[in-house]
Amino acid sequence: MSQTLQSTAPLPLGDSDVAAARDALLGAVTDLFASDVMSKSGHGNASVRVPGTPDHLLLTSRGLLRGIGPEEFAVVTLDGDLVAGWLAPENEEIVRMHTEVYRARPGTGSVVHTHSPFTTAYAVAGRELPARYESLLRAGQTEDVPVAPYGPRGSGRAVTQIVDTFTANPRSGAVLLANHGLLATGTDAAGAARLVVALEETAQVTLGATALGGALPLEPEGGGR
Repeated sequence: MSQTLQSTAPLPLGDSDVAAARDALLGAVTDLFASDVMSKSGHGNASVRVPGTPDHLLLTSRGLLRGIGPEEFAVVTLDGDLVAGWLAPENEEIVRMHTEVYRARPGTGSVVHTHSPFTTAYAVAGRELPARYESLLRAGQTEDVPVAPYGPRGSGRAVTQIVDTFTANPRSGAVLLANHGLLATGTDAAGAARLVVALEETAQVTLGATALGGALPLEPEGGGR
């Protein structure tokens, strides 16, 4: 039976940088639920770089973001080592999903994974999410959101598919995870959460537009009738 991985060091909430990272993640999670973009289970995980120690990440400890408490976090290195706090088995297996995205994209400050229902519908269908809704563009996502091919959760294949998809789409701030969910990035936790909200709103609007004949492409700036 899988056991919770516990560091010998407690979460150093007296460290102002770790406390700031914790508060940023708690704020982002609050925004996700307030925006009603989470799945009914509340499943998800999120991480953010620790200010002042960019090779250290603060990662949520368990597989549900709903009701997450102020001590349910872990500090991990970009090499995947647990430095402080604890990780439940379901989050121990997704550490590399986070660390390898930071490695592939050094400008990334936060990574958020959810099963937001409308966006996940596109992922389960293996369909890219079209960038035809202005609010998505204003959130920084100016191209269709690509789909990373399926790999079992936490597996090396899944991580490789995610990193390869981000690498092949350098302007995309998010990828859909085939048959699974979404992964969004941002320069900070609030930005990553805003992108998740924009993705979910776009997916819902686009599915509605499909019933009306399909979403129209955006006209180039300066265009008009």
